Amino acid sequence: MNSIQILERLIAFDTTSTKSNLELIDFVRNLLDDHGIGSRLVESDDRSRANLYATLGPDDRGGVMLSGHTDVVPTAGQDWQSDPYRLEAGDDRLYGRGSCDMKGFIACVLAALPRMAEAPLETPLHFAFSYDEEIGCVGARRLADALAGFEIRPKLGIIGEPTSMQMVTGHKGKLSYRVTFTGLSCHSAYITSGVNAVEYAAELVAFIRGMNRRVQERNQVDASYSVPHSTFHVGNIRGGTALNIVPSECSFEFEIRNLPQDDLDALAHEIRHYADEVLLPDMQARHPDSGIRFDEISHYPGLHTPRDSTVIGYTRAINPVDEFGDNVSFGTEAGLFDDIGINCVVCGPGSIEQAHRPDEFVSREQLAHCDRLLENLVHRARERSEFA
Repeated sequence: MNSIQILERLIAFDTTSTKSNLELIDFVRNLLDDHGIGSRLVESDDRSRANLYATLGPDDRGGVMLSGHTDVVPTAGQDWQSDPYRLEAGDDRLYGRGSCDMKGFIACVLAALPRMAEAPLETPLHFAFSYDEEIGCVGARRLADALAGFEIRPKLGIIGEPTSMQMVTGHKGKLSYRVTFTGLSCHSAYITSGVNAVEYAAELVAFIRGMNRRVQERNQVDASYSVPHSTFHVGNIRGGTALNIVPSECSFEFEIRNLPQDDLDALAHEIRHYADEVLLPDMQARHPDSGIRFDEISHYPGLHTPRDSTVIGYTRAINPVDEFGDNVSFGTEAGLFDDIGINCVVCGPGSIEQAHRPDEFVSREQLAHCDRLLENLVHRARERSEFA
C-alpha cells in the first residue's frame, strides 16, 4: 500500500482523544508482523489506549526515531463538507480528520515499512506512535518514561507534526491547571456575611491576564516565535447558582505556554504565590474554611534544538530545504523525548493552519515530499552513522 491508501485506512479509525486507539494500533502491529517485526505496547492505566514502539534493524545501538501521535481532535460542532472519517480526495487535497495532524506522517512511515524491512540497516529506525497527545502529550509522557529506562534508546528523533516539511527546532512548553475557589454562601443582600468565590476567582483571572504584559516588560521575548513571549490564557470559568446568592464555589482552567528559555515553574509560582499569599488570607479572614486548590491538568516541556546539532545536520541531509520553519507556539512530544537525551527536530507533512479545523486536509505534494524524505532515510540508514 502507498501512503495515500494507508492514510485512508488510518482516517477511518475514530481516534478522537480520550477514545480508544487500539484498533489503529492493531492495524499497525499487523503490518509490522507481516514483515517479521516485533513491537511493544506501553498502555494507559485502563488499557483502553496504547503507545506502540518498534525497532527495525540492529537493537544494540541508538539510531533514529520516527514519532507521531495517533489521536485526533473532535469534530463535534464543526461544519464538514464530507464525512471526516472517510478520506475525500480532491485535485491535490486529501480531506479527513487527522489527515495533516498527524496521520499523514504515520501513513508515510508505514508506506516505507517494506523498504525499511528489506534493507540491511546499520542504523536502526524506531517507530514511536503515541495516544492522547492532543490533551497534553499524555501517552508520550508514559512512553518517554519507559524509554528512559532502556539501556539503549534512540539518539535522534524526527517528530512528524505538520510543518510543511520544514525543520522546526523550537516549540513552547505548556502547563495547565484547574483552580477551585471555595468560599461561603449567603443571601446577596448581606454580602458581608459570605465569601464570594466568583469575585476572588475573577481577581486571580485578572492577575493571570496581566502576566502577559509583565513578561514582555521584563524583555522575556524571542522573535523567532510568531507570538514572541510566554503566554497566559484562561479558557473557561464556572461558578454561582443565582444572582441573589453569594457563590460558595467557582472554578476555572488556565494554561501557560512558555518559551523554552523561560522557567515554567517560576512563572507558575508567581500565580500560585498571588493566590496563596494575597487572596487566600483575605478569604480566610472572612471565613476560615475558605480555600484555593490547584489541580494540574497537563504539563510538558518546550523544545530548543541548536541549529548546529546532530539531528539538524542529519535531517537536512535527507530533507534538503532552503529555510528552517519558524519556531511554533503549539506543543509536541519532542520536548519530552529531548529531556531523556533524544535529540529532536519537528518535521512533517501538511500545514498546522489546517489542523483542528473542519475540512482538514493534507496535499498530495506534501505526502510525496515526506515519502522522499523517508526513502532518503532508508538509504542513509544502510550505513552505520557516527551517532548510532
